[in-house]
Amino acid sequence: MRNEAFVKLPLRQRKFAQTKLGLMKAAMAAMRKRPLEEISTPELCAAVSISNASFFNYFPKKTDLLVYFIQLWSLEMTWHGRRLVQERGGGGLAAIEEIFALTARQVVKDPRIMAEIIAHQARMSAPEIPQEISLAERLLAYPELRGIETLPAEGLDALLPPFLEQAVAAGELPKDLERETAMQAIISVFFGVPIVCRPRDVHAIEPMYRQQLQLIWAGLRFRPARSKS
Repeated sequence: MRNEAFVKLPLRQRKFAQTKLGLMKAAMAAMRKRPLEEISTPELCAAVSISNASFFNYFPKKTDLLVYFIQLWSLEMTWHGRRLVQERGGGGLAAIEEIFALTARQVVKDPRIMAEIIAHQARMSAPEIPQEISLAERLLAYPELRGIETLPAEGLDALLPPFLEQAVAAGELPKDLERETAMQAIISVFFGVPIVCRPRDVHAIEPMYRQQLQLIWAGLRFRPARSKS
């Protein structure tokens, strides 16, 4: 049993994971009603019964809560994408489409959190270095996802390229694909569609994701006819 694997870990590791995940969950719950900037660290610490000063043992700054949420999300999405490819016979493009569909369903549940993530991404002046996610954190966050212990959790930028490479290897996309251009288009859709739909129309995100990804795939496959000289 995977719960037994967590229980067998040293108590200090288990407590650290429980508190860190507890802080993140408390922040996500509060962000359903208020922006992160209006949520105080003492409020979050009170939710998990630790001192205010202890917060910084888990997160160097408050916005790292969002980075951690994105890491956990990317970890879960990597698991689902690989499962689709390995167990259900999907290709790299199908894995990306699955990740977008699952994300859209999460946005329906918590639209304000996606808005906070988009705002945070817009404010970033440089890429942030993700924290390591421990074995205890992985087992506690996703006890039902077997094999998640060894998967990378580095955010959106590192999540999608391997599936894009699989699509090229499988002939779903051309071998001379301009990877950077393709990634820019995909990420633009990932963040742009929720902005276009806005919180009042979150149910439109999943079909719009699907439509826009199909347009990207078609554009990446397109080869204009060469003019005769």
